[in-house]
Amino acid sequence: MRVFGAVRGLRAARTAWGRWRADAALSARGAERARVPGRAEGAEPAPGGGTVRFARSSLRVSVSAGGTVFWGWDGAEPEPSYALAGKAPEPDPRAVLEPDTDGGWRIVSERVTVAVSRHGAVEIRTPGGVMLRRDLPPRWWEPVGGGPARWAQRAEVPADARFFGLGGRSAGPRLRDGAYRLWNTDPKGRFGPGDDPLYFTMPVQYVVADAGTHLAFHDNTWDGLVTLAEGEEGAGSGHDRPGTVEVRMEGGPLRCWVVVGTPARVAHNWAALTGAPALPPAWALGPQHARWGFGDAAEVRRVVAGYRERGLPLSAVHLDIDHYDRHRVFTVDRERFPDLPGLARELREQGVRLVSIVDPAVVAEPGDPLYEEGRTAGAFVRDARGREVRGEVWPGECVFPDFTDPAVREWWGGLYEERLGQGFSGVWHDMNEPALLTPFGEPTLPRSARHALDGRGGDHREAHNVYGLLMARAGYEGLRRLRPGERPFLFTRAGWAGAQRYGGTWSGDVATGWPGLRASLSLVLGLGLCGVPYSGPDVGGFDGSPSPELFLRWFQLGAWLPLFRTHSALGAGRREPWEFGPEVLEHARVALAERERLRPYFLTLARLARMTGAPYVRPVWWGAPEDRALRDCEDAFLLGDGLLVAPVLHRGADRRAVRLPRGRWYDTATGEAYEGPGQVLLDAPLGRVPVLARAGAVLPVAGGDGGLALEVWAPAPGRTGGGLVVRDTGDGWEPAEIERYQSRLVEGRVVVERVTEEGTSEAGLPVRVRGV
Repeated sequence: MRVFGAVRGLRAARTAWGRWRADAALSARGAERARVPGRAEGAEPAPGGGTVRFARSSLRVSVSAGGTVFWGWDGAEPEPSYALAGKAPEPDPRAVLEPDTDGGWRIVSERVTVAVSRHGAVEIRTPGGVMLRRDLPPRWWEPVGGGPARWAQRAEVPADARFFGLGGRSAGPRLRDGAYRLWNTDPKGRFGPGDDPLYFTMPVQYVVADAGTHLAFHDNTWDGLVTLAEGEEGAGSGHDRPGTVEVRMEGGPLRCWVVVGTPARVAHNWAALTGAPALPPAWALGPQHARWGFGDAAEVRRVVAGYRERGLPLSAVHLDIDHYDRHRVFTVDRERFPDLPGLARELREQGVRLVSIVDPAVVAEPGDPLYEEGRTAGAFVRDARGREVRGEVWPGECVFPDFTDPAVREWWGGLYEERLGQGFSGVWHDMNEPALLTPFGEPTLPRSARHALDGRGGDHREAHNVYGLLMARAGYEGLRRLRPGERPFLFTRAGWAGAQRYGGTWSGDVATGWPGLRASLSLVLGLGLCGVPYSGPDVGGFDGSPSPELFLRWFQLGAWLPLFRTHSALGAGRREPWEFGPEVLEHARVALAERERLRPYFLTLARLARMTGAPYVRPVWWGAPEDRALRDCEDAFLLGDGLLVAPVLHRGADRRAVRLPRGRWYDTATGEAYEGPGQVLLDAPLGRVPVLARAGAVLPVAGGDGGLALEVWAPAPGRTGGGLVVRDTGDGWEPAEIERYQSRLVEGRVVVERVTEEGTSEAGLPVRVRGV
């Protein structure tokens, strides 16, 4: 009542009560029958594997030429799937299903061996026979009267394994023992490290152990729970206790993909399976400023002028829901923004783009043009009786497009023409879990709400987790049709596996405080391992007012992350760097200058992410997963192959310990060299965070004349180094070439050469050597 007033408050309460009543029948499951596969009775070979028949189930197993494993129970096939980028990978014709010892079966391929026991356990082994993962026989609970069956499956991993992934998790990046829910959820205004689930969940387990690295993806969009328990070496009578993963789903198919190999190979094959990450336009790799509550066009001009007058770079300004007419999507408040296209042109002349928020909720008001258009097209989600599902959101009582319908996606994508006409250069999707404003109960659509599901038909239990993913698809494909010569810029609050095909994401409403700062890094690292490389937090936190020290440390972290954006809530403190005093302003200026100097490096990482699937921001164990100490390091990260960033995540710290991977590393501030593996203690004054460069690294940076230059860190004696460079080809679809450079010591002098198929030649770019 306090938030909405009497009328809207009562309407929201009525909606929540109606949702509870609509879903009551789904909660009463009734009598169930439990089922397990039983004993193996035979097998039917097929390319890449085959089908093993059990007494009460059947299991299909297939190994692709790249070593990716698929298995599905009871007729579950790779398709249809919202996660896959296209057709499932072709099976490896050399992989053959053959009898194994003890009545089981096995498939041997070049990169992986799969063993199926006579009771239905599926074991993934390295070519040398070392166990990476063992999924035990599953169990189903089938309603006696019919309906979706619940299922559970437990897996064992090596005792030394560490868990990562599961989408955007604030309590990470290493996931401790506990239960993690798979249900995209708006935490209602703010979250910290203890809050779970959040907006962007994925059934993607990333497991790192001495035996090797693997990714396991249960391709199922239903509500679920993943329970993790790390193993223990030497447990009991000197025997190892394996780590365990239990996946429980409330319905849907039981099918899984497993990708094995080095972290780089896992990333590449995962991207091949679920799609290459969308390439953001070059300007989206610069600093961006957002706020819920800009007020009007004059305030936007004032903020942009503040950056310009202080010599601070700025690439984009984001407008939140307050620029809409009564919060209604695809409208403009003409009193506060009388000439939005003119404002956009004015800012673009200064090198600043405008980005618009887009929410999925459409006000359900007769006569509203968008509502009438969508109602005529049958675009909105309906209940089991055919009535529009309604809920309270910012504009009032709203209806919701069914993005699981291809015709609705096409209709919605066409609406972005209005945003482009207003001068916006990109969009960010919000409230698309989908989120409702409710005083009690789950803040989303009823589970009984009906969806098209691309012709299959179903309810919100299956559609909920992919709602944000499919809204992103609708927006991305619409922008591509409307501006075919430009790469779309889109990032989304909610998503699922494969969302990287359409853009990136951000932290959502992270709480202002030191725990929120630490959660910001966890989210970016976890999402990157799950295949979404472009992300970042609300710098400074979403709510409240950060102290000058906290804001600066958050700003310094953000400057090294792919999406570098300040943002805050209506009524929260300001987030412009000059609002925190002259000292913070000068230190923020240094961070911004370094981000701009390294813009060519970020452009290269963006291109490489699209080509290889490798995230820009990587855990420090990325190149050495066998290093157990690195697997437990959560407060630092690699930026590409060349840099190690150690942000300050605790109040009052002016020094911090940094865990180094093997090799020589240079402190980029002092030039001092350190040898890894090991731990060093580095100064972290208020003006900077420790950043180390790998010996031999060749980094593309902005030259003094605005062109491209190479920054080269001297190789260690007897070693060589190198790096990749991808030049900016504009914000269209022009192909880009990877340039390879190597560095080596010749009689105490650093030599940098370009490497081509024909051999080596001079670098052809200005070179600055450091670390000598």
